[in-house]
Amino acid sequence: KEVTVVIQVDGRQLSAKPTVKWFKGKWLELGIKSGLRFQFKESYVFTFELHIGKVVIGDRGDYRCEVTGKEKSDTCNFNIDVERERTVAGELDFSGLLKKREVQVEEKKKKKKDDEEDAFPPEIWELLKGVTKKSEYERIAFQYGITDLRGMLKRLKKVKVEVKKSEAFTKKLDPAYQVDKGNKIKLVVEISDPDLPIKWFKNGQEIKPSAKYIFENVGKKRILTINKCTLADDAAYECMVGGEKCFTELFVKEPPVLIVKGLDDHQVVVGDRVELEVEVSEDGAQVMWMKDGVELTRESSFKYRFKKDGKKHYLIINEATKEDMGQYKIMTNGGQSEAELVVEDKQLEVLQDIADLTVKATEQAEFKCEVSDEKVTGKWYKNGVEVRPSKRIHITHKGRFHKLVIDDVKPEDEADYTFIPDGFAISLSAKLNFLEIKVEYVPKQEPPKIHLDCSGKTAENTIIVVAGNKVRLDVPITGEPAPTVTWKKGDQVFTDTEGRAHIELHKEESSFVIDSAERSDEAKYTITVTNPLGEDHATLHIKVVDVPDPPESVRVTSVGEDWAILVWDPPQYDGGQPITGYLMERKKKGSMRWMKMNFEVYTDTTYESTHMIEGVLYEMRVFAVNAIGMSQPSHNTKPFMPIAPTSEPTHLILDDVTDTTATLKWRPPDRLGAGGIDGYLIEYCLEGSDQWIPANTELVERCSFMVKGLPTGEKILFRVIGVNIAGKSAPAIMGQPVTIREIVEQPKIRLPRQLRQTYIKKVGEQVNLVIPFQGKPRPKVTWMKDGQPLDPKEVNVRTSDLDTILFIRSAARHHSGQYELAVQIENMEDKATIQIRIVEKPGPPVSVLVKEVWGFNVLLEWEPPKDDGNSEIMGYAIQKADKKTMEWFTVYEHNRLTRCTVSDLVMGNEYYFRVYSQNICGLSDVPGVSKNTALIQKTGIIFKPLDYQEHDFRMAPKVLTPLVDRTVVAGYSTALNCAVRGHPKPKVTWMKNRMEIREDPKFLMKNSQGVLTLHIRKPSPFDAGTYSCLAVNELGEALTECKLEIRVPQ
Repeated sequence: KEVTVVIQVDGRQLSAKPTVKWFKGKWLELGIKSGLRFQFKESYVFTFELHIGKVVIGDRGDYRCEVTGKEKSDTCNFNIDVERERTVAGELDFSGLLKKREVQVEEKKKKKKDDEEDAFPPEIWELLKGVTKKSEYERIAFQYGITDLRGMLKRLKKVKVEVKKSEAFTKKLDPAYQVDKGNKIKLVVEISDPDLPIKWFKNGQEIKPSAKYIFENVGKKRILTINKCTLADDAAYECMVGGEKCFTELFVKEPPVLIVKGLDDHQVVVGDRVELEVEVSEDGAQVMWMKDGVELTRESSFKYRFKKDGKKHYLIINEATKEDMGQYKIMTNGGQSEAELVVEDKQLEVLQDIADLTVKATEQAEFKCEVSDEKVTGKWYKNGVEVRPSKRIHITHKGRFHKLVIDDVKPEDEADYTFIPDGFAISLSAKLNFLEIKVEYVPKQEPPKIHLDCSGKTAENTIIVVAGNKVRLDVPITGEPAPTVTWKKGDQVFTDTEGRAHIELHKEESSFVIDSAERSDEAKYTITVTNPLGEDHATLHIKVVDVPDPPESVRVTSVGEDWAILVWDPPQYDGGQPITGYLMERKKKGSMRWMKMNFEVYTDTTYESTHMIEGVLYEMRVFAVNAIGMSQPSHNTKPFMPIAPTSEPTHLILDDVTDTTATLKWRPPDRLGAGGIDGYLIEYCLEGSDQWIPANTELVERCSFMVKGLPTGEKILFRVIGVNIAGKSAPAIMGQPVTIREIVEQPKIRLPRQLRQTYIKKVGEQVNLVIPFQGKPRPKVTWMKDGQPLDPKEVNVRTSDLDTILFIRSAARHHSGQYELAVQIENMEDKATIQIRIVEKPGPPVSVLVKEVWGFNVLLEWEPPKDDGNSEIMGYAIQKADKKTMEWFTVYEHNRLTRCTVSDLVMGNEYYFRVYSQNICGLSDVPGVSKNTALIQKTGIIFKPLDYQEHDFRMAPKVLTPLVDRTVVAGYSTALNCAVRGHPKPKVTWMKNRMEIREDPKFLMKNSQGVLTLHIRKPSPFDAGTYSCLAVNELGEALTECKLEIRVPQ
């Protein structure tokens, strides 16, 4: 069944409508459950209703209604008890009742259980069944107003069934989600297998990805994001993975509609249009208009018009009346606004009263009045009797004017006439007097006469007309009998009565009409009138004035960085009026948008245009202006580009000087501009003179130049000028004069970093060493190899003023050695030594022998190659081959020792072995092949062990590869390496300056099969010193040391 709860609020003490909220329990607000079952109504006499449709057992409980006003609030509590529907029986059937007694007992128990479940709404039970954390029970109980938490948990424990573990989902959707309208929400599930297909459904319809619905995969999470939720998204959603489904329900909560801009009070007069406007917070919101507490609808009155425009709502009254006055209110679900409309009577003002008239017989009488309102109507009265229109009497109303016209006035028309406006208590009255005159007709004779306002004795007038305007010369004439009219243009008679220029003849008037005046219409016009009593004539001069012609010869005479000089000639024709000035415009070439350069007329014919962009092509044009208007634009100027010379070159310095030359260096100008730079001019001047002498005839493109032929010992000033298409820049002048004299500089070799260590190249490669040096005058360079001069057939040397180059086209082994470079100036000398090593592939190992065979293993030994390729042997590559197939397979790729053990051989096979030696150039071309073979004996053969004394492998630590002195650059990580042998395995200790290096993150110590490495991370000058490595076991110890030098880059 349905339940309706009604409350009535005492509104006598409230200034505005209160806010009402309904609750179940303590905290569950019923407003969020508004829908089919819970509905809320309110009327505007402070009566509020709660309507619950189709009541269920879960709806029983305590309810509360809260009423809140601006200053007061009140609460009302009530209880709703829900019972199950009872069946009405007819006649009692005792036998049937006895049979069903046991069934009723069971149903009673089941009913009790159902009642316990129905104590709460179904959606709360769904939330409780899906809870995994105990803390969630308290949150749900607090949120939905459940006070008996312990009883709820007991009933939940009885009804809660074991949830079957899902195979597809590790985390399902929550039972319900809630989101505010306009926000976005994410529905998240976790699946067990990321390869399973997934589908999303809304109300049973599959959802496809779009801008509204976005699918995301994050690991095993599958996320559905719904953007900008609307009420249409309030639905049931379903996720299906591999045939298994989970469900949820999304509730979209519509936010309250607030009043952003309220109503304004209006005061109007009767008949005015009224528009009440309000702005709310949401587009298309539902609002309610009220007048004096009564709702306004379209059905109740067609006088009101309601309008929506986005967030704005309007109430429009086209013609206000006194009945429309009152208190108007607009209401939303989140606020309200009120305004008062005052409608006053309209006052009528008489702007022109009716005047008394005295007219003659057959003449026309016109009564005219003007009132302030165009819409006001009225009636005319004659001696108190309403006047009706007829053929002779006309009544008109145009705008504010009311007229009564009487044609062919007769004596009976003489009376008092009154105009009374409708709806106003005023009247306008006037009297019509009839004048009767007796006239005797006497024929009149009068010579012709032209009536013109002529100055002076000559009947001449000058008329100025603007070209394109209409000219109408109306010449009044008199004479009896009617005179004949003749018009002349210049000396020619003009008789046209049609066309652009024509003559119109009227009674007592002749008109000469020109519809659109042109320059050709400027002339002297003569009118002559004649009759038998004489003639008269008058002369009219028509002067046609026009806008001037465009200016001529518009040109740009000079340009700068952001300016240009524009020059033009005045127009040949000034339009009949003096030229008052000019207007200029400019635009970028290729653009259609002209920009004005002046807004006030400019009187001169030369104009400087500024604020232009350098390097952009422009065009300009000019307009001439007179009193009539502005001319057509002149022809555009030729395209031009604002451009300027560069600024002066910068950082002018003296790079070198000899007895007759000076080398200058400088940097390009700070500002090149759009013209760039074509080159530089260099000039010099003797100290004390002001005559600058050019040092170059052609522009120099580089930023350095050697000035030659200078007098020795003189002091000379230098300057450099930049040149581009716009001309020369300002000069850059050296601050102090330069004395032309050779400067002695001590020789010094600047040896490159890679040549400070041994320089290694392979046989056949090129050797090209470039070694810079300095010194003045030019030093003498000498190369030596191992104390002997170089053979020019083997080694090429080329020396310049700044460096020397050692070049070997094809390096050979004999080119290895110590090269010494000496740079000498007189008794000063600097030397540098360079170690060059030319390497190639090594030779094959020798004496490869199978030393021992046991089980499936072979011990192989050999001796190092006789030729190591002038490089250290880095290791050996060992291969094996079955004697039957002779197919070679690699056993070891990098074996550092001269022996190895080959394992996992096949029983019954006989093997050959070969060994390749390897250095920095690679493997040797020819291997060393074992002289004997290794036969792997088959099982069943009795092995008789030999009597031998077990070898003692113990040995004291021995340094196989010592530490090497190193020089490294600060900030670059390095490593120190050495190799140590010993048995038992010795204990290794690293020391710096005889102090043990312990657990320092800057150092990393490694031991790989006897190869010891100390890594130093980004060394600084403080890490320089003597480093030692100490290996100790029970038989002795071994020590190796090196010096580490840290060089700071300059």
